[in-house]
Amino acid sequence: MYLDHEPVGDPCYGDASVYASPPPPKRRRQLVGVASVLVLLLGAVVVDRVAAGHAESRTARAFQDGMGTPLPPEVHVRGFPVLTQLAAGRLDHVDLVARDIPAEGADRPLPVTRLTVGLDGLETSGSAEEARARAVDATAFLSYEDVSDALGVTVVQGDAPGRVAATATVPLVGEVTVSAKVSAAAGNRVAFSDVRAVDGELLPPLKALLDRALSVPVPLRNVPDGLRLRSVSTARDGIDARFTGRSVTFRPG
Repeated sequence: MYLDHEPVGDPCYGDASVYASPPPPKRRRQLVGVASVLVLLLGAVVVDRVAAGHAESRTARAFQDGMGTPLPPEVHVRGFPVLTQLAAGRLDHVDLVARDIPAEGADRPLPVTRLTVGLDGLETSGSAEEARARAVDATAFLSYEDVSDALGVTVVQGDAPGRVAATATVPLVGEVTVSAKVSAAAGNRVAFSDVRAVDGELLPPLKALLDRALSVPVPLRNVPDGLRLRSVSTARDGIDARFTGRSVTFRPG
């Protein structure tokens, strides 16, 4: 007698053997169909990720060329699938983080230590050397070290939210520390106001040094055109400057 299925188990136990039948033809076709669909979906995901990587690389290159950063920024394209967004010529949302943006050509150059940008509606059909976004929300982090170098006095976090402490030192005269309020000023500038001494005597040479450092707002000229400074806040390691903008373009120069 011939069986169309094979025994499973130990043949020494005779009738105790269990026979496993292969799946019927219809069931096999269903399994093959499911496997095929999974392979196609996996392939589509891989292709979509490759397209996303290309878009991220292109955006990073355009930003680096436009802002003069030493290294390309980190770029992440959000949403799935990316291929349909590229076909429409616009990415829904892109997150970008750039570091060490120089500030050449300014009277008191203040580099941006870290720029975190969220771009909505990033166009992909234009030149490979520029990137244009419908709306942008960005935060520029200014380290106290960079702020101190730009102002010529030592700046650290203040004794209250929204304030910094600035210490001026003049050889043979001494030093004084003052507290100052930090705020956003017109023209994408960071202003210092409500200056008051908190430690030391404000002698004339020290006052003159602090006046030069704090009386005139510091411009942030190394942010993309179209961004407007909305607010500033202080943190343990530096100052956060928040920008927003519409129809912002990153391009060389």
